[in-house]
Amino acid sequence: MQLLQEYTLLFESRPTTGVPLPVATRTRQSLLDRLEGWEAGEHARTILQLTVPAVVIGAGAGLAAVAFRWLIQTATRIFTGTGDYSATTGHPAHPWLPWLGGAFVILTPVVGGLIYGPLVQRFAPEAKGHGVPEVMLAVAKNGGRIRPQVAIVKAIASAVTIGSGGSVGREGPIIQIGSALGSTLARLLRLPTHRVTTLVACGAAGAIAATFNAPLAGIFFALELILRDFAAESFGVVVVSAITASVVGRAFLGSEPFLTLPQFSVAHTSEYALFALLGLVAGAVGMGFTKALYAIEDLCDFLWRGPEWLRPVVGGVFLGGLLFALPQMYGVGYPVLDRAVAGRYAVAFLLILLVGKVVATSLTLGIGGSGGVFAPSLFIGAMLGAAFGQVAGMLDPALHGQAGAFAIVGMGAVLVGTTRAPITAGVMLFELTGDYAIVLPLLLAIVVAAAVSRLLGADTIYTLKLRRRGIDIGAPAVI
Repeated sequence: MQLLQEYTLLFESRPTTGVPLPVATRTRQSLLDRLEGWEAGEHARTILQLTVPAVVIGAGAGLAAVAFRWLIQTATRIFTGTGDYSATTGHPAHPWLPWLGGAFVILTPVVGGLIYGPLVQRFAPEAKGHGVPEVMLAVAKNGGRIRPQVAIVKAIASAVTIGSGGSVGREGPIIQIGSALGSTLARLLRLPTHRVTTLVACGAAGAIAATFNAPLAGIFFALELILRDFAAESFGVVVVSAITASVVGRAFLGSEPFLTLPQFSVAHTSEYALFALLGLVAGAVGMGFTKALYAIEDLCDFLWRGPEWLRPVVGGVFLGGLLFALPQMYGVGYPVLDRAVAGRYAVAFLLILLVGKVVATSLTLGIGGSGGVFAPSLFIGAMLGAAFGQVAGMLDPALHGQAGAFAIVGMGAVLVGTTRAPITAGVMLFELTGDYAIVLPLLLAIVVAAAVSRLLGADTIYTLKLRRRGIDIGAPAVI
């Protein structure tokens, strides 16, 4: 387009003395048409050049999501004797260590830390922590460059962290894994920097799409948080990658959503005021989670004076004690979230689970664990929303049984309070429920939560990690 504008100015400025005006005009228009066609062809070729890598990255991200889930399940089964310890009741003993009873969970984070601590410290220190801030930094400041070994180290470290009881999510790690895949392929193809960052976003989109079985959420996550740009060229290839990853994920994992959510309904128009109030509380809780996360991380930094590789081992003792007291905090905790949304917990216990998750996730990351904060945000939101809905039902019998609806809205609102990604949160919850009735209450709560979160702090849970290191990646995306 710039070339076209230059030629336009050239013809407008050239004298046409001695040449009949109609001839000059026709010549000028003919050349401009050819240039416009040439630029359109170049744009089409660029799209085609990126489409094939986007398909490859999407397929790779989908397979990586499947393999990563298998790694987590395998690690969890080794450490606990069951596929998901948070789904059990009471304090079941490990089948290999029956003499320890339920107390074996005190040791699992210690043993896990002994595995992932040295691994991360030796091969890829950037694999420690959430994963998403490192991808955002790579795109904003480092030309999309992510070392290929990060994908392998992140996968192993996060699987061991979660499998041994770390109360973190699998979404952050798989985003970093998919992004590393996109970065590696782009650099192998010797693409320019702006193409590299686009393919990094393709990896992130594919990772979310396959993990949540939510391709639209993957697309908007990549555009809203990773690229922070909604340009048409980027949008097209990111869509291709997300669709490919989703197809691959469904081929292996099925087409059912990762969570079983109840039918959403609004019993009365007056509920909208309650959804707005929930958004206000959720925004504050989301920012509170962000502050607590880094406060506990600072405390761990202050207290620890030994080698970094040993930090998860010693810190694992404290995490193990918390897991013994509250086994629902073990791992990702989606079965617990399901029960909360179904209304199977009392208000007091929901609040205990909320606070417990904040502490458990913060401690897991503070001692050097590897895992995401996306799933913990959903978990905290579900506990808050379910408790809010139950209290509302006690005060107004007409709202009895609506705790599930408030829990779903709470998930989206707290997620926005931590990540400040309203489009991603709204689209994801809609994809998970497939219910248009959720749209208005969810959007209302999300808008309020985003406003409250912004009033309470300038940074998100992702950008604050970078700012604490003296890095400002700039303003958020503008549509």
